[in-house]
Amino acid sequence: MYADELTDSMEKAITETNRRRKIQQEYNKAHGITPKTINKSVRDTISIIKQEDISVEFKMENKDDIKDAINKLTDEMLKYAGEMEFEKAAEARDKIKELEKLL
Repeated sequence: MYADELTDSMEKAITETNRRRKIQQEYNKAHGITPKTINKSVRDTISIIKQEDISVEFKMENKDDIKDAINKLTDEMLKYAGEMEFEKAAEARDKIKELEKLL
């Protein structure tokens, strides 16, 4: 950790970490355990794919049209969230909020 000031919460976290470390070291010593570095294979890299914009056009002639648009966008948002496309889901959510202001 790095900070200009040591806050109470940081001090508590550091104290707790040191307490747990001491317990672990005593346990390791009592049981003849020598800690080793974990060697894991390199995991697949996460690729970020540019998301296309959500562009949905609706006729907004009355409040029922706005409600229909909100329902359709809600379905899209849930679909995107289920597909773990959270950026698209967030865009749909933002459009829903804009439409809700019109009600």
